[in-house]
Amino acid sequence: MARDLDSKCKKCRRAGEKLFLKGDRCFSPKCAMVRKPYPPGVHGKTMTRGRSEFGRQLAMKQKIKWTYGLLERQFRKHFKEASRKKGVTGDILLARLETRLDNVVYRMGWADSRVLARQLVGHGFFKINGKKVTIPSYEVKVGDTIAPVQTKQKKKYLKERANFLKNKKDFPAWIYFDADNKMEGKIIAIPKREDVEASIDPQLVVEFYSK
Repeated sequence: MARDLDSKCKKCRRAGEKLFLKGDRCFSPKCAMVRKPYPPGVHGKTMTRGRSEFGRQLAMKQKIKWTYGLLERQFRKHFKEASRKKGVTGDILLARLETRLDNVVYRMGWADSRVLARQLVGHGFFKINGKKVTIPSYEVKVGDTIAPVQTKQKKKYLKERANFLKNKKDFPAWIYFDADNKMEGKIIAIPKREDVEASIDPQLVVEFYSK
């Protein structure tokens, strides 16, 4: 199975902003964007040249791909599937990425990063509609419920996160989370463009692949 072993901090520096790929570390003084807020490489500090139109499109594609933790082949597959459907391709692409199971687990607050969420899913920590799912790329649909597997709820990590989620208020508008009783989330709508980070522009990705 292919894996991305590139430095996560260098990806943030290349993107020019925090992509929050390392959880709590991104909020600490140890964050690479705090210590080295310039592109990696010998000429990082002195690089002043602006980007071409193609460069901006490529940078956006890379940024979205890194944010969701995808390899090029995976990302291209998502784009092809989105382009086959009726509607605005960029918005459909973002909705597909947002409804990946690993991202849903992250959005709910069960993990501080998508990397950790992917590990939790892979180790069988979560179930969808009562059935355990271990595929991080599984596409969650409207009406699906996501909750920790009962045998995993005794784990120290999940107990701590459950206490954290009881006080969490900033759930995405497309997710309903029952923090009082079942500690499970439900997808109540398809994610919209405004539900994603404002700095992400999927239209640039559409233009990139349309060349």
